[in-house]
Amino acid sequence: MVSHSRASDPRGQVVITRFECHGLARLFLVLAMHVRIKREVRRVAKDFLGATTVVLWRERVVLSITLWRRLDGVYDMGGSNRHIVASRRPARLGISTSCGIYTYAGDWRRLMFGTAAEADEPLRPIADDLVHTERSTS
Repeated sequence: MVSHSRASDPRGQVVITRFECHGLARLFLVLAMHVRIKREVRRVAKDFLGATTVVLWRERVVLSITLWRRLDGVYDMGGSNRHIVASRRPARLGISTSCGIYTYAGDWRRLMFGTAAEADEPLRPIADDLVHTERSTS
């Protein structure tokens, strides 16, 4: 058996899961499951910040986008029996899935334009010294 260590990252996370439903009935089923499961995940996962779905109607695809305070919090979904049961349903229904976890990479000005801008990640409170600096330069 392969040993696996638990992933840990203190930065905010965005998790995107893609559901290729191959039909409207399955697409609506995925949407209904998300409505039911989101409430329970919010209750059991303290680092869960919120979720939304994007529907690509012509492609019969649902993108589930969730925000997490930190990576460790994603493991808390294991405390939701509804999520555990629901996570097995897509394969049984012929729905193809893929999922990715995206971590905060830095201030947008630094990433896009190479400036020396430093800022707190948007999933955390803005530091008091940063607020003071921004106000004094405005």
